[in-house]
Amino acid sequence: MRLRHKPWAQEKINQYPQYIIANPESFKGKYEEVFEKQQPLHIEIGSGKGRFITEMAKAHPDINYIGIEVYQSIIISALDNLIEADLPNLKLLNVNAGDLEKIFEKNDVDRIYLNFSDPWPKTRHEKRRLTYKNYLQIYQNILKDGREIHFKTDNQGLFEYSLTSFSAYGLLLKYISLDLHKSEFEGNIMTEYEEKFSKMGNRIYRCEVQYQ
Repeated sequence: MRLRHKPWAQEKINQYPQYIIANPESFKGKYEEVFEKQQPLHIEIGSGKGRFITEMAKAHPDINYIGIEVYQSIIISALDNLIEADLPNLKLLNVNAGDLEKIFEKNDVDRIYLNFSDPWPKTRHEKRRLTYKNYLQIYQNILKDGREIHFKTDNQGLFEYSLTSFSAYGLLLKYISLDLHKSEFEGNIMTEYEEKFSKMGNRIYRCEVQYQ
């Protein structure tokens, strides 16, 4: 899918530093300063238009959330959601997942969400998948010990690849659902893509994995 360029996106981002964290490197190791309360921090990598992370922040006011999205033309939609909701426990970051170690320290993060990541189906693009071993190392370097990644997708190939990648890295597979919407899992909050794909009849896959 080709993204529509929005030349005014950066200007809008600059207007709302209270929602989109500027100079995140300066908060490395001290993200409690970004929020009103010192609480566990969960991050979503690839937040898209922000429905999931916004609804999670509403549902769990005792947790701080950061939605991470690399594309400015997309993150401004998440920004609109946050401006409307005005949640004290939610911030956004306009950065690339490959730069996470520059802006987070070990023990900064309590949980990572990966929702409907780009599957990068071609073999030569394997290193771009957010469940590739290099990314799993990055996540380990910013998560507290023993913490989890929660992963959802409608792409069976990516899900199978990710389970193999998680296992090969030594992660504990704590929960696996091959058809989330027909499972007994409670408290699921859908992303925009999840709602769209499930209405098309696509099966939704979900897993929870833990670093040991």
